[in-house]
Amino acid sequence: MTEDNLLSRISIDPNICFGKPCIRGHRIWVSLILDYLAGGMKIEEILEAYPSIEREDILACIAYGAEMARDCFFEISLTPKK
Repeated sequence: MTEDNLLSRISIDPNICFGKPCIRGHRIWVSLILDYLAGGMKIEEILEAYPSIEREDILACIAYGAEMARDCFFEISLTPKK
């Protein structure tokens, strides 16, 4: 599946979830899925928690995050916070 096909699984509608990027046809935020993955959750665990979505939806969230990272930069401290 190409990146364009994956990204077509993401929708942004100002009338749904405050305009946050969601998995198309669901009210599941892309950021929620990325937070789960960043926290160590496996794709299979997310699919169990949200049986209405597909593996490709999760891959679409990753592709969306990668696309956003190409254009946005956030300063990250190299020293641990106290």
